[in-house]
Amino acid sequence: MLAEYLPILLFILTGLLVGAGPIIAGFIFGAHRPNSEKDSPYECGFEAFEDARMKFDVRYYLVAILFIIFDLEIAFLFPWAVVFKELGLYGFVVMSIFLGILVVGFIYEWKKGALEWE
Repeated sequence: MLAEYLPILLFILTGLLVGAGPIIAGFIFGAHRPNSEKDSPYECGFEAFEDARMKFDVRYYLVAILFIIFDLEIAFLFPWAVVFKELGLYGFVVMSIFLGILVVGFIYEWKKGALEWE
């Protein structure tokens, strides 16, 4: 019974080794020469002048979410294009509806001014 779980255990151990191995090796074999220049905060060549927890404009997050949505649209188009001939007219209609919904959403966001950056 335990032999069935051996590949899973090896997979987990390999993942841990690949993930944690370089970090541990860096601590063991890396140079330990602290320096005030290395420990100083760096932000565009000068000292930070504001709090790191400042508020961002909500449009930044909106544009990021819109990018993710329309980027995933392309991810759905690739498998559809591969089996397009097998799907026939039904596949074309379903993908047209999907793309139509996305285009309507894109036009709505455009009209609302969500893509405008001041």
